[in-house]
Amino acid sequence: MDRITIVGMGLIGSSLGMALKQAGIPAEIVGTDRDRGVARRAQQAGASDRTETNPISAIRGSKMVILATPVGGIRDLMELYGPELEDGCIVTDTGSTKAQVLRWAEQYLPDRVNFVGGHPMAGREISGPEGAQADLFKNATYCIIPGKTSSKKAVETIVKMADTIGAKPYFIDPVEHDSFVASVSHLPLVLSSLLVKVNADNPSWPEVSKVASTGFKDLTRLASGSPEMSRDICATNPELIIRWLDQFKNEIDSFKTLLQEGDPEVLWKFFDDLWEARDRWLQDKILAKGVVQSQGLPTTVEMMGGMVLGDRSAGKLREMWDWQNDPKQR
Repeated sequence: MDRITIVGMGLIGSSLGMALKQAGIPAEIVGTDRDRGVARRAQQAGASDRTETNPISAIRGSKMVILATPVGGIRDLMELYGPELEDGCIVTDTGSTKAQVLRWAEQYLPDRVNFVGGHPMAGREISGPEGAQADLFKNATYCIIPGKTSSKKAVETIVKMADTIGAKPYFIDPVEHDSFVASVSHLPLVLSSLLVKVNADNPSWPEVSKVASTGFKDLTRLASGSPEMSRDICATNPELIIRWLDQFKNEIDSFKTLLQEGDPEVLWKFFDDLWEARDRWLQDKILAKGVVQSQGLPTTVEMMGGMVLGDRSAGKLREMWDWQNDPKQR
């Protein structure tokens, strides 16, 4: 039986193991983690067939090695594993940045192995195997970035793995990937954290926090993620994150001008245009999921929406509501 080793049994690594095992792939899933307790809990949760505490023993004989650690630890793992990997072994990762990871692969992995970069666009604020779910990747975009040593068969294997766990393979250039995720993944992470900071640093926060509700909770969700992961994202993609922060600062300055001018009609148009922009994005997500509008009785949400928006818009509202309340799709 072939062997697949998952290095790093946190949220993503454990969810991958669960998804592969649930799919019934004919391979032994070996899990390893620098924290033995994490690896043990992941196995107990059904994310691996067995746990290996020795990092070298864990990858010996493996046909595929998945590096599912925070991106900052990938370089050391490649340097450690490079001489020990089987000829023809497929190495992939799940890191949040790609240009730096591919440079490390060229530097530390031998030509006799195949490196294919990967990044599943899925996650939760609950880190570790305790937050793992077999369906975490369902309908998620799975970015695939072949390395210079990637064989066609290796790339096809990663595509098949993405399909197997319910994700949608998406080929992308590493620099393009890092620019894209800087705007829609890394920038939200930083802004979420800064929103916590600006409030937590306020001397009145103990009192202010009593009125903090769902809006604050929703916007600061990403700040509850792994600090190690957040650190590594910022450390490996600083230039592009700074570029998007500068753009965001420009938008803040422009909005301050709108507030100072105080024209209600201009403010309304500002928010209405952005409502439309977000609505188009949500509709694209719905179409990508292949959502078919139900022909059954209208829900309460749809009936209330029909009174205000009309039946057609209410149908859109129901689809948006269903999608927004599926946490694995956000």
